[in-house]
Amino acid sequence: MELRRYDNQAVDITAVYFRRRGQGTLESYPKRMLIEGQEYTFGESAMRYLIRQGQALIQLFDVSDGQRQYRLRLDEQQRWTLVGMKAVA
Repeated sequence: MELRRYDNQAVDITAVYFRRRGQGTLESYPKRMLIEGQEYTFGESAMRYLIRQGQALIQLFDVSDGQRQYRLRLDEQQRWTLVGMKAVA
């Protein structure tokens, strides 16, 4: 199934979890999202991508609630947006 695209719809991330990377560096990942009054909880198997757009560093996260896969974007102003969603095959 194809990724359903959104026009960077704003979402609230209400919980995060942390993973240790390398020699003790912690990275945060989204754990729970609130969108249009609905709350979604994600498993702890997210993928994180760093993308540079000019001078800006953008983070993309692929997360899943077991039924759907979501792509979330975190910009330098710490704003979260939903970029896309698809059913888990």
